Amino acid sequence: MTRILLLGGTTEASLMAQALARAGLDAVFSYAGRTDSPAPQPLATRVGGFGGVPGLVAWLRDHRISHVIDATHPFAAQMSRNAITACAQTGIALVGLERAAWQPGPGDDWRTVLDVDAAVTTLPDAPARVFLAIGKQTLAPFAAKPQHHYLLRLVDPPTGPLPLPRASVVIARGPFDMASDAALLRDHAITHIVAKNAGGTGAEAKLTAARARGLPVILIDRPVLPARKVVATVSDVMAWLGHADTERGV
Repeated sequence: MTRILLLGGTTEASLMAQALARAGLDAVFSYAGRTDSPAPQPLATRVGGFGGVPGLVAWLRDHRISHVIDATHPFAAQMSRNAITACAQTGIALVGLERAAWQPGPGDDWRTVLDVDAAVTTLPDAPARVFLAIGKQTLAPFAAKPQHHYLLRLVDPPTGPLPLPRASVVIARGPFDMASDAALLRDHAITHIVAKNAGGTGAEAKLTAARARGLPVILIDRPVLPARKVVATVSDVMAWLGHADTERGV
């Protein structure tokens, strides 16, 4: 019997949920719980962590899961690592639905770095206005350069004080487009952008806008994960499950 755990939180995960629902497959959509108002899904939904690898192993066994689809954000590395380990321990099939990373094109001024700490170091010492497009989980290291003014774009309003002494917050949910991101950079007089190489189209507009304005982008590389099966499309996952995606006719 096929019973699927879909680890979600991305646009791709929502598309995957729709395909599973169309196929009538028994599946549970799991949110990490970092967003106050997650998008509704056409599947049974759970919110919150599993309690590390032991908790995930127990949950998979208790719910008789046969397949796990990891469609989490490319920077949700701990969840992905836990899924790899838990599926190896239980013998459950695992696939990663992973969007391709962004690649620089003509006119881009990108400085690629390994992690958040390296991004902090790469920022200039002279005061700058920085669009910090990295979410809310890894802001604290940037307090090491308090001379900058930081612009944050968050899905939910902050629930407490920010770790940055000089910051502005814009509340918005993607996908974003070139016109609105160009206006955002212009209106806030942004001189530098720090972003994670998430890939996909929903957040790519800021890079296009940066190219048009000749702004440098400090781009944080994706974490390295242990080996696992990875596919690029919802249709690829449906084929892996042995089902056709009826909407796409695959």
